Parts: sequence; structure tokens; C-alpha cells
Amino acid sequence: MNFRLASIKSLKIITFLVTLSFFLSACNGKMPGADARKFPADPKKRVEKNLKEGRGFSLNEALSKQQGGVFEFASSNELWRASLDTIDFMPLSSVNYSGGIIISDWFSSDQISNESIKLSIRFLTNEIRSDALDIKIFKRKCKTNSLNCKITEDNGPLIIELKKEILKKATLYEKEKKDKKKKLN
Repeated sequence: MNFRLASIKSLKIITFLVTLSFFLSACNGKMPGADARKFPADPKKRVEKNLKEGRGFSLNEALSKQQGGVFEFASSNELWRASLDTIDFMPLSSVNYSGGIIISDWFSSDQISNESIKLSIRFLTNEIRSDALDIKIFKRKCKTNSLNCKITEDNGPLIIELKKEILKKATLYEKEKKDKKKKLN
């Protein structure tokens, strides 16, 4: 039994030495940062040097940097607000401000009709201009009392009317915002 424990212990020691020699050979026999002549004695200066060389991080910098983009509240984007206000009568199935898309649910103006529409509004820019929006309208026609429905994309005048209405409201919201800023200053 003692022989078995001794062999396990010596196997651990051999494994440790082999691993250590592997790491030392990878570093050419020198431990990184081992030359004290290259580093200042003052800890604050060492930290400063490491940060300049990119070998560390500062908690202040990590917390103060914005990462991943700028996320504003949707209410501060006039185009977004105008779009939601224009289609506020429709139920919405998906609204993603950071993704820049609004998708309505199927909507019918009356319960008797077999036709319904669905809107998709994609924001290509936050600027108020005619090419800032990509609006798609889908129509669904179902046969009476059946689940057999035909869905088609509509490229009719409704898209142009929606764009006009959204852009008009967005322009008004932007004007109100500028007027409010002038009053505060």
C-alpha cells in the first residue's frame, strides 16, 4: 500500500516538473516581467506604464467608455414617435427600437371582412427624410370560415400616404423640440 501511495506522489511530482519545464521553455527560460530593471519601483508608475502599454485596465476607463453603441430613449427620436402615433390604432406584434423595426399584427377594420393587413416599418436612419423609412404592407385574404388564406405584398398608394403622414408628424415633433430648447435657453 505504501508503494502505491509513493508511486502516485512521485507521478504527481513528475507531472508538475514536466509542465513547469514546458512553460519555462516556452518563455525561453525567463519569466515574463522578471527583469526588475525595466519597471519603476513606484507602484503608481508601474500601473501607469502597464496601462500605456495596454497590459492592464483601469476601472474608471472601463466604466466611463460607452460600449456597443448609443441607446437613446425612443421618445427622443421624432421619426420613431411619429410612426407609433400614426399606426396607434393597430395592434403591434413586434417593436424593437434598437433593431429599428415596427411590425403590426394582422388588422381588419371590421370583424365581418375576410381581408386584413399587416405593416412592417423599418428605420434606415434617424434623420427625417423620405428615404429614412422602408414600409411594407401585406394583405391577407381568407375564404369564408376557412383557414385557407392568401397573403400578398401591397405596393399601392397606402405606403406613400403612411410615409407622408409619418414624416409630417416627425417634422412637427422636431420643430416642437427645437422650440422647447429655445425657450429653455
